[in-house]
Amino acid sequence: MDPTPKKRIFIGLLVLTCLILSFLTFLLWYVPLVGLKNMHSSLPFLYSLILAVFVFFMFSGGLLLIFTVLRGKDILFSQRLRGIVAKVLFPFMILMGKVVGVSKEKVQQSFIELNNHLVRSNHHRTRPGRLLLLLPHCIQDFDCRIKITGNIKNCEGCGKCEIKDLIELADQHQVKISVATGGTLARRIIVENRPEAIVAVACELDLTSGIQDTYPIPVIGILNERPFGPCINTKADIQKVKKAMLDFLEPGFLP
Repeated sequence: MDPTPKKRIFIGLLVLTCLILSFLTFLLWYVPLVGLKNMHSSLPFLYSLILAVFVFFMFSGGLLLIFTVLRGKDILFSQRLRGIVAKVLFPFMILMGKVVGVSKEKVQQSFIELNNHLVRSNHHRTRPGRLLLLLPHCIQDFDCRIKITGNIKNCEGCGKCEIKDLIELADQHQVKISVATGGTLARRIIVENRPEAIVAVACELDLTSGIQDTYPIPVIGILNERPFGPCINTKADIQKVKKAMLDFLEPGFLP
C-alpha cells in the first residue's frame, strides 16, 4: 500500500469525468434541437440555457476544488466542496477508476487525502472536549483478553500494541478517545459524544464510508498500517495522529 496516497489521482479522474460529462451534455444539446424547435420556437433557447448553466457550475466547481488543493488555503466554500466530493463525486470517481484501470483502493486513498486537505484548508478549530479520536479495534493486540471496545481505559498498558500510546496522547491533550468494531458502533459513538471534529484511524473502506456518513462533521482520516494483513495487529502512525489532533485544537487549549 502506498503510504502517501496522492490527491492527483482524484483530481485526474475528476477532470476526465468533467470532459466526458461535457461531451454527453453536447450530445444532449445537439440531438434534440430540431425536435424542440418544431414544438416551440423558444424551447431550444431555454434548453440550451439550462445545459449551459449545468456545464458552468460543473467546471467552476471543479476549478474551485483544484485551486483549493493547489493553494492549500480555503478559497471559497471548501466546506460545501467537501460535501460535494463526499456525497456526489466519490461514487463517480470509483466508476471512472474502473474505466481507466485505477483500483478502488487507490481512489479511496486519494479521496481520503483530498478530504483531509479540504478539512485542513478550512482551518476548523475546536476545544479538546469536542474532539474525538476514533480507532479501529484491530489496533489492539489480537491475543489480548482485555475488552476495550466498551471502555478503552480498560487497557492495562502492557505496551504490546499502540493503544497505550494513543491513550496517553489523548490524555495529554484532553481529547476523547474510543474504539469501534465497525461502522454501526462508530456511528453510535459519534452520536453519544457529539464531537465537533474527528480524527479517525482505519482502513480505506471504513474511512471513506465514515467520512461520507459523518458529513458535515470535519474528519481527518489516517490510514492504518497493516504489516500482518488487514484486520489483525494493525498500527497507527502516532505522529500523524498527533498532527491531526493539533490541526483541530484551538491554540489556547494546547498543553
